[in-house]
Amino acid sequence: MDILNLIDDIQTADPEFADRISPRRAAIKNITSFGSKVAVAALPFAFGTLFKKAYGQTTTPSVADVLNFALTAELIEATFYNTAVARATAGTLLIPANDLAAIKLIQADENNHVTFLRNVLTSANESAANKARTTTALPVGTFSTSYDFSGNAKGTVPGAGPFSAVFSNYDIFLAVSQAFEDTGVRAYKGQAGFLKGRQVELTAALNIHSVEARHAAYIRRLRATRAGAPANFRSWVTGDGTTASGITVTSQATAATNPIYANEAITAQAGVELSGIAGSKAATEAFDEPLTTADALNILLNFVK
Repeated sequence: MDILNLIDDIQTADPEFADRISPRRAAIKNITSFGSKVAVAALPFAFGTLFKKAYGQTTTPSVADVLNFALTAELIEATFYNTAVARATAGTLLIPANDLAAIKLIQADENNHVTFLRNVLTSANESAANKARTTTALPVGTFSTSYDFSGNAKGTVPGAGPFSAVFSNYDIFLAVSQAFEDTGVRAYKGQAGFLKGRQVELTAALNIHSVEARHAAYIRRLRATRAGAPANFRSWVTGDGTTASGITVTSQATAATNPIYANEAITAQAGVELSGIAGSKAATEAFDEPLTTADALNILLNFVK
């Protein structure tokens, strides 16, 4: 086995190989003395371990995986808005008339996203347990076996989460809405890289992503107009560590939703430090960061079972 030639061949096929094994670069730097320190019989095992570390943590989801993930998020949002509009119509959730028109538009968008993703998965003959989930509005006094919009889906008592008044208190409803929309924006961005080379699916995902961003900005604007809104509450995410853009209903709610804004305090992009231009706050606000699949699911699993 010519180890150095093998490494050269791998780097030719995968230019990012060295980065994948970082910080194990020392293993490559010392590779010339590797044979003297490891018995020849152990080399396959040693390299197998190295390869597992290099590639085992970066599995690439399929297009169907990405679409199923997107469908999960859209099903939550569609059911959420369907329930809110039904409760508003029934008079148990008081949404101002002007706001309700916008909420209904967002409701229609989310249901269209669900229909689109279900049809794409069906036409591709992809199985998806999610396709069977309903988006029907939840009647007052009932709890879903699929969703817990109080944020207690990981718990054992339905409706006992930090947003237990989500469908009876409009401010709580807006806070949960912001949580879903901000998560959606960052989650779609996190999936884009997995759709490289799939123009149709990537274009559709980016089309949905931009709509989710508009939803997020509008919901934030509605929150900013409410009595008691945090000072300097913005229509966009800021990473300055203040309450200017986060979920500030209760400390418990903040703790549950803080992961939505992980890494939003980054002030450098592609190795370029930007805080010197207009300050750190402006640098964080100028760029939105993606969420990984695992991070996004960890957030959504507060609301979906």
